[in-house]
Amino acid sequence: MAEHRSMQRAALLDAARSLLSEGGTEALTFPALAERTGLARSSVYEYFRSRAAVVEELCEVDFPVWAAEVSAAMERAETAEAKVEAYVRQQLELVGDRRHRAVVAISASELDAGAREKIRAAHGGLVAMIVEALAEMGHAQPRLAAMLLQGVVDAAVRRIELGAAEEPGAIAEAAVGMALRGVLG
Repeated sequence: MAEHRSMQRAALLDAARSLLSEGGTEALTFPALAERTGLARSSVYEYFRSRAAVVEELCEVDFPVWAAEVSAAMERAETAEAKVEAYVRQQLELVGDRRHRAVVAISASELDAGAREKIRAAHGGLVAMIVEALAEMGHAQPRLAAMLLQGVVDAAVRRIELGAAEEPGAIAEAAVGMALRGVLG
C-alpha cells in the first residue's frame, strides 16, 4: 500500500512538472492533475491539500537535484573563475530541463508564505555555493556579489525562457562575461 501511494505521488509530481512547463502555474489545477494521472479529482486531494502543497513538494524534490548538478559542475572546475563560469553555465544549460521550467513557473506564481519561503531557502543554498569562489577571487563582499550574480543568472534564464532574439549560447556568453568581467565584459 505504501509503495502504491509513493508511486501515485510520484506520478502526480511528474504530471505537475509537465503542466507547469507546458502552461505555467495557471495550468496546474487539480482537475488537470487528475486527468494526467487517471485519478479521480477527489483522490488528488488525498495526496495534496492545495496547489501550494504540490509546489512545495516539487521544490523539495527537484531543487536539490538541480542544485547538485550545479555543484557538480563547479567541483569539476579548477579555479575560482572557472567555478563562477560553471555556476552560470550549468544553470543556463538546465533551462530546457522540465524540473527547471517547473521551478521557474513556480517562482513566478502567487504562492502562500510557506511555499515562497521554501523557494527562498532553496535559492539561498544555490547562492551559498558561489560565495567561496567569489571570496577566492578577492571580492570584498562575496555574499552580496553572489546574490547579484544570481540576479544576472535569473535575468539570463528569463531571457532564454522568453525565446529572446539572441540564441541561448549568446545569452550564456553575455552572462558569463558579466559574471567575470562586469559590464565591460
